[in-house]
Amino acid sequence: MGFSDLLDSIGGLGRFQFINITLLFFAGVLVGSHQVLQNFTAAVPEHHCKIPNMTIVYPFIPHDQNNKPVSCLQFKEPQWHLIFSNSSLTNTTGLETETCRHGWTYKRQEFTETIVSEWDLVCDMKHLRHTSQTIYMIGVLVGAIILGSLSDKFGRRTLLIWSYLQLAVAGTSTAFSPSYSVYCFLRFLAGFAVSGVLLNSLSLNLEWIPIRSRTIFGAVFTACFTLSQIVLAGTAFAIQDWRKLQIAQSVPIFVAFIYSWWFPESARWLALNKKPDQAIQIIKKVSRINGRAKEGEAITAEVLLMHMQKEIQVSKKAYTVYDLFATPVMRKITVSLMFIWCATSFSYFGLIMDLQKFTLSVYLVQLIFALIEIPCKTVSSLMMMFLGRRFTQKSVLMVPGCLVLVNTFLPNELQTVRTTLAVIAKGLFASCFKCVYMYTSELYPTIIRQTGIGFASTLASVGSMTAPLVMMLEDYFSSLPGLTYGLFPIIAGCFVFFLPETLNVPLPDTIDDVEAQQYPKPEKTAGKK
Repeated sequence: MGFSDLLDSIGGLGRFQFINITLLFFAGVLVGSHQVLQNFTAAVPEHHCKIPNMTIVYPFIPHDQNNKPVSCLQFKEPQWHLIFSNSSLTNTTGLETETCRHGWTYKRQEFTETIVSEWDLVCDMKHLRHTSQTIYMIGVLVGAIILGSLSDKFGRRTLLIWSYLQLAVAGTSTAFSPSYSVYCFLRFLAGFAVSGVLLNSLSLNLEWIPIRSRTIFGAVFTACFTLSQIVLAGTAFAIQDWRKLQIAQSVPIFVAFIYSWWFPESARWLALNKKPDQAIQIIKKVSRINGRAKEGEAITAEVLLMHMQKEIQVSKKAYTVYDLFATPVMRKITVSLMFIWCATSFSYFGLIMDLQKFTLSVYLVQLIFALIEIPCKTVSSLMMMFLGRRFTQKSVLMVPGCLVLVNTFLPNELQTVRTTLAVIAKGLFASCFKCVYMYTSELYPTIIRQTGIGFASTLASVGSMTAPLVMMLEDYFSSLPGLTYGLFPIIAGCFVFFLPETLNVPLPDTIDDVEAQQYPKPEKTAGKK
């Protein structure tokens, strides 16, 4: 017997579980949008050098082949003859230019104001736009490391409540940032809090659900991130000022903070941390909500400890990241998963954080990028069920990687084809997250599963953190970011060949079980000498 059997006795999937996941789901929709919020708050409007007291720019600014003013240069001396020329390209060869003297003028049809237009993060300062997203991702990484360990010490509920409050305050305060440096600091705090919300929401969701239902409820919970991107596209279209959009995406999180006090602590965590009396009180409360009060009253501390005897015994030994590399098979699994997690996050965020490179409206691209996840995740789920984890994992890494590579070398004139390939690749990378999470949980043994998943998520944060930095390389070689985003998942897909299939295979409980599954001992044949 285990804790899952005890949950079955008090209603299994009852009223409490559905209320719990609904409230967590709503908060997840609000929180998930912060991952890609900079697609709109840090969008780059069309711009050119500001010419004071002038409405005609032909004599002052060079124009490109599409007859648009270039973004970062102006003529040293006015070229008045260009006013009378039929083409802005006439007689401009060899004319001296310089960087913008008086700042920039921005077109405000699509974006009323962004951090780029407010703080002039263009031309020589354009790298700061990607830097701010990297700082946010560093916050996510640091939060995963610190809050992950703190939740094991102080509980899931406490850290979740704090993370909601920190995200609401930091997100709202970001809208009042007086400078770029303050903005980056607050975005770091927001990323830090997002990790706390994601880690503890998932734990509070799954630890109150019987084992047989965890897969489907985990999938339902992760759907909130797809919905958050859809909602963000509509909200950003309606609110085109970055400060107001930041407020609209942050203030509602205070609602999640208020109702999060209703969430009960994980009874499993309480029992493992020698607080069985508190665990019993919460179990009885859950049983009453589920309409199984009589069964809940029958549960005592002795009954609880009996159900959790194995888990308590296992928890007595502290396992560390070192144990992920302790044996040959564990090393092979861990190294392979390091590449897979990092490549998935790296390429996923590399695609979704640069929506303006497509000629379509950035709001429409955001919406399409979100909707494509629904069919892709559905197909990948069916593939995992019928074709196995390993084949599916290879497919959702290598296929989108190849699509990104093809896209890199397609001419800009084929925008419809480029956008279509990018949308499909994004949907497959999103499916890859779902697949690798389940695959990781099945590869690692029970005694070190959470450590393995936590280590893997850290590598994913490293990937998402470096993705914006790679975008800066396009100034030196325009195809380099696309090549990197395409090749890395293909290389990671090769590491899947080193992983065993886990479809219909019993979950391992110990490291010895993992070794035995990979190298089973030969059975002795009776009668042979």
